[in-house]
Amino acid sequence: MERLHNSVKSKSKSYRMSHRSSFGAAASRLGLTPALAGRRLNTSRRAPKSHNITEKVSPEQLALLTKTEWQLSYVTPLYRFGHTQLKSYAGQLSAFIAAGKQHGLAVEVFDPQTAFRVSFSLVQGMTESDDDAETVLIQIHSKPLFAGQDEPQRTVWSGLLTCVNGNPEYLRSLPEYFICLPLFGSSGAEGLTTLVKSWFQQSFDCCFGPLEISHTSLQWLMALWTDCHTESSIQCLKMIWTLPAVPPLKVTYTVNPEDAWELWSSVRKKRGGEEEDCIDIEEVTSFMRGLMSHFYRHFKLDLSAGSLNQVSTALGSAKSSGRIKISNRRYMVTTLALLTECALLKMPI
Repeated sequence: MERLHNSVKSKSKSYRMSHRSSFGAAASRLGLTPALAGRRLNTSRRAPKSHNITEKVSPEQLALLTKTEWQLSYVTPLYRFGHTQLKSYAGQLSAFIAAGKQHGLAVEVFDPQTAFRVSFSLVQGMTESDDDAETVLIQIHSKPLFAGQDEPQRTVWSGLLTCVNGNPEYLRSLPEYFICLPLFGSSGAEGLTTLVKSWFQQSFDCCFGPLEISHTSLQWLMALWTDCHTESSIQCLKMIWTLPAVPPLKVTYTVNPEDAWELWSSVRKKRGGEEEDCIDIEEVTSFMRGLMSHFYRHFKLDLSAGSLNQVSTALGSAKSSGRIKISNRRYMVTTLALLTECALLKMPI
């Protein structure tokens, strides 16, 4: 370890209005089961397994998913959203953005003479259970300001709606006509993100909210990614902490991959049978405790007094502000399953 270093809506009522007026009333109108009543992150989950999704997901979609840093939000269930209507939705959203342009929105860095073109597409193969709805990818194409006359339009904004291994009891409790795609990722101009969210809210009676990645969720990502090291090298384990000081002290803590794997292996419990591939929160906590103890021995700084703001490996990076980049397609499903869980728990009901 010496190489460690500091370097339903009821049919006559509005889901959105019921959400704004009273959580209790909204729950009553939706007729939800108490599936998420505990509202706690799972304390045990399956160890990550490599998924060969290249046979199901197109190379172009995979390239976008793995090269993009997404800003995460949660979104409540969509009323009467249909996966067979994506072409129609593309036209409607294009018109909505065009109307926004007339009011001076979303044109700061784009040629005002160039129309935005919207595309919706299915990302098939990203589901983990029969209850999960298929992932939807949204792209907005346009020309940047000062682009050449013959230069083709390019993608200027991307969005993702997904549900991977969602809570089955909750998904089955939803009234008819509701589709749950609770995890929303966006990449591009904030003005376009605002317009897209507004269109979804008006069209499908849903609500969006920011999805930060909690301290515990960041720890889970560290552990899950480290567990993949023998199959896909994590290259390094990097953490960024903020310690309470005046001014606040920013600490970058980088761990050699073999040292991270050695520590992780030492805290893993021996199991048999169906539980052999499980990871529980005690193992994650022990892993973090070992990392913080080693740092304290060397630098006499107690990381537990601060906050974990960012974690990264070669498999991906995540920030507490809700920004995520998944760099390895083989473990994309594992990461999205955790984030789906976070989104479902963050929803007001």
